[in-house]
Amino acid sequence: MKTARGTEGTAVSVSSLTGPSLVAALPELARLRMTVFRDWPYLYDGTLAYEEAYLAKFAAAKGAVCIAAYDGPCMVGASTGGPLVETDAEFILPFEAAGYDTSKVFYCGESVLLGSHRGHGLGHAFFDGREAHARAFGGFDWSSFCRVVRPDDHPLKPNAYQPLDLFWRKRGYSPVEGVVATYAWKDIDQAAETEHPMQFWMKSLAP
Repeated sequence: MKTARGTEGTAVSVSSLTGPSLVAALPELARLRMTVFRDWPYLYDGTLAYEEAYLAKFAAAKGAVCIAAYDGPCMVGASTGGPLVETDAEFILPFEAAGYDTSKVFYCGESVLLGSHRGHGLGHAFFDGREAHARAFGGFDWSSFCRVVRPDDHPLKPNAYQPLDLFWRKRGYSPVEGVVATYAWKDIDQAAETEHPMQFWMKSLAP
């Protein structure tokens, strides 16, 4: 367990959850996903039924982990990860098409953090935790995640939005040309699900 500081100087604990502790945290993780992903750039109009099914599948996967941040008893942020081969086909196929051995790729899934707790180093804690889990689990050459690609002129893009590209590059990640997934969800300004391009970024896990 690691600690950081909350917005009021309170201690924020960061824990690596697997197995039963991960399953117990799923309701709070679902709440966070539905709250944070509703904002730009995901604009996700989620439902509890979808979250329950999605997260149950994630938690049952071999090697799944959630790095969770708690301010007191409340989960304020979380990031997930696990072997790429345990994820959806939409994420696996682009790597196969590009010639990667998908069994060697660790997939860093969503990171969700309440706005009130940003800027205190938790983003680094999330990546540190997932990369440490991948190394401890063993067998991975690469760590990867994907980001949604939105047009710059999207009407719901906030004027003050700052992308996280510089942060990701400082962590050693870079976009992988041609490795793009397509994933569908319902946006808050749409009547039905639409497909979204998801650009993958990667870094080597070599010592």
